[in-house]
Order: sequence, then structure tokens, then C-alpha cells
Amino acid sequence: MADNADWLAKRREDIIDPDRPIIDPHHHLWDFPGSRYMLDEVLADTGDGHNIRATVFVECTSMYRADGPEHLRPVGETEFINGIAAQSASGQYGETRIAAAIVGFADLALGDSVAETLESHVAHAPERFRGIRHASAYDDHPDIENAHTHPPKGLTDSAAFREGFARLAPMGLTFDAWLYHPQVPELTALARAFPDTTIIFDHFGGPLGVGPYKGKRAEIFEAWKPQVAELATCPNVVAKLGGINMTVNGFGWHKLETPPSSDDLVAATRDWYLHMIDIFGPSRCMFESNFPMDKVSGSYATHWNAFKKMAAPFSEAEKTDLFHDTAKRVYRLDV
Repeated sequence: MADNADWLAKRREDIIDPDRPIIDPHHHLWDFPGSRYMLDEVLADTGDGHNIRATVFVECTSMYRADGPEHLRPVGETEFINGIAAQSASGQYGETRIAAAIVGFADLALGDSVAETLESHVAHAPERFRGIRHASAYDDHPDIENAHTHPPKGLTDSAAFREGFARLAPMGLTFDAWLYHPQVPELTALARAFPDTTIIFDHFGGPLGVGPYKGKRAEIFEAWKPQVAELATCPNVVAKLGGINMTVNGFGWHKLETPPSSDDLVAATRDWYLHMIDIFGPSRCMFESNFPMDKVSGSYATHWNAFKKMAAPFSEAEKTDLFHDTAKRVYRLDV
């Protein structure tokens, strides 16, 4: 991701409800060539005015081991993040606890043998490791970039994947699901097959807005609504509300001369958020930043202002769930 700090600086907003405690349940950390988002960078964002008490790190192929067995190389990411979490937990970097919970990657398509990878993740971060994300986001069209895990079509339906998936619940591990909107029924089938596994539905199921989906947002929204409503009938599924302002979603915010305001974000996405809260309920929903991916479309402060504006009609107890308690329960955080 290119550095867009100068562009982001063109938009500053007063912080809404600055004292409200927040757990950000979805962000990344990495140091890739030409793109750095490490402890200093995330703290600059979380310290931009909102009261971020803790965060959850979600896998992004960062700092995999360079050698050793292939199936254990992703454990390097957990080692790396656990070190950053320990830095944060020292208190020397402020009160926010970065990566208080860790969601890593394991190739569930390895079937039953994935147990060694899962056990290694837990062994390297026993106090923080909470679950796995094995992205299944796939589309046949060449203009759609598939997930960083290079999933095959129909990954979650495969016998090998499901054999590996069956290892999660006995270990008390959750599953974060990153997919594209045409795949929502596949996730519903998976949730019904494994009712004892907590599944976190990431980023609204990835509503696409580029390639063959460009200009079809209203049509996609109408098809998406009943599909996610069906998913919500699975009591083991909870939802993250965010991650809908990436370039793949097609809003094109990054092309504007000035970053969008929180009002702009609300006007464009409110219906998606309110539908999710309506069908899942606040106790099964949590706002997420998805930073730095959504940073392409606005600052951390602006995104959380937008969330607070969308949550304004809800009760105090419902807001507490949306901003803090759902994430605390799902990821078993002691904050």
C-alpha cells in the first residue's frame, strides 16, 4: 500500500464521543517492501482521538518463517505478533493493548494433519492465540484479485478443508471468514455443518464493486440481503462491521481529491451496516477498522466517527456491544 499520509491530512474531523471504550477486532501489522504498518503506525492511528482500549490482530502473511516445514512457516507470524503484543503490554507505549488477541493462518486444507500447525500457534502465544483465518475469497473473473491465500474455487466445501476445520472447536479456536459476496451461501453451509465452531463473518462477505460487478451495487445489495439473513440464522456466526471501503468494494474513495468525510462514508454504506445489525443483533456484531486496508479510503478517526454516527439510534447497551463487548466475548479478552 502506498503512503497516503498527505492525502489523509486534507481531512480532519472532531472526534465524536471520544470517551467511549472501543476494542478494534480487526487490523494487520506488516513490514513489506515499500509498505510498513508496525507498532508505531498502528499506535498513531489508534491514538488519533478515539478511546481504543485493545485490538485484535488478523493474519496477513507477515513474517512467515523462511525455512523449516512449509506447514509450520505461518507460525512465524504468530511469533512476530506476540512479540509486538508483549511490547504493548509493557505499558511503555500507552494504555492501548495492541494485538491483545491473535488470529493466525493455518492451511486447513491439510486435513487432520493441520493439528500440528494449530498446536504450534497456541504454543507460541498461549495467552493470546484465539483462532484461524483461512481466506476463501475467490471469483472466476480475471479482473478480480483472489485472496492472498490463493484459494481454489469451492475451498470450504472440500472434504480436506472440512477435516481440518473440524480441529478448531475441540481446541477452542474461532474461524474468521474472508470471502466474496457470491460465496455467502457456502459459508452458511459450513456454519451449519459445524455448529460448535464460532465463525466470524468478515467485511460483510466482501461485496464486490469492480470488474464485472462495477456499477451493480444496488442489484448486489438486494441479492446479498437475504443471503446474509440466512447466514444469521446460524447462532454460531457473528459479524464484523467494517472492511467495506477497500478498493475491491468499488467506491473509489482513493480517487477523490480530498478524503471522504464520515458523513460521506455513512451515506454510502449505512444500509449495509443497518441490515447487518438488524439481522444479527448488536450482541453478535462488532465494528472493525480493517486497517491499514481501509486506510486507502480515509483516516482511522474518520472511519470510527462514521461508525458512531451509524450507531447513534441504538441504546447505550447496544452501543457497548457494537464497540466493545461483542469483540471482548468472541475473542475472550481480559480488558
